[in-house]
Amino acid sequence: MRHEKLLAADKCVLLVVDIQEAFEGHINELDRIIERSKIMIQVARLLKVPMVITEQYPKGLGRTLGPIREVLGDCHYYDKVTFSCCQDDSIQKALQNANRPQVLIVGIETHVCIMQTAYDLLAMHFLPYLAVDAVGSRRESDCQVALQRLQQDSVVLTTTEAAIFELTGSAKHPAFKKISKLVK
Repeated sequence: MRHEKLLAADKCVLLVVDIQEAFEGHINELDRIIERSKIMIQVARLLKVPMVITEQYPKGLGRTLGPIREVLGDCHYYDKVTFSCCQDDSIQKALQNANRPQVLIVGIETHVCIMQTAYDLLAMHFLPYLAVDAVGSRRESDCQVALQRLQQDSVVLTTTEAAIFELTGSAKHPAFKKISKLVK
């Protein structure tokens, strides 16, 4: 028996939010966000964790950045105009149809789409997790205030590495060797 707040691969969905072209050069530490998100996506694939990938108004903000698209491969992208992913019917249905209570979030911007999504996930009785090293905003102060608010309201803050090893569960996992190479 494991604690309910520990991530589990068979209970989790990875939500990749709006890591798009228009944000390049504007988001604080975007390179770190891209790198950590890429690792999280690769691990999700190895552990068969379903993923939902969103793009905020791609006609205006561009597509998901190339390095992220490369690791995603052939997948479905959900276009949205709402800030909260959960206010878009198709994304909300995708999360509900996955039938998994945990939603691990990476992406941008922390104080807008990430925060509003996390609060709506709570309202929908999901348990949201934020990989804090894979989220960000234009200004660090916006990101930090959003993280403080979310933590006070029961959103679980974690890091990509902590999330990865919770999802893996054991060094005996068949994918452990591949996963450990990704985090080094």
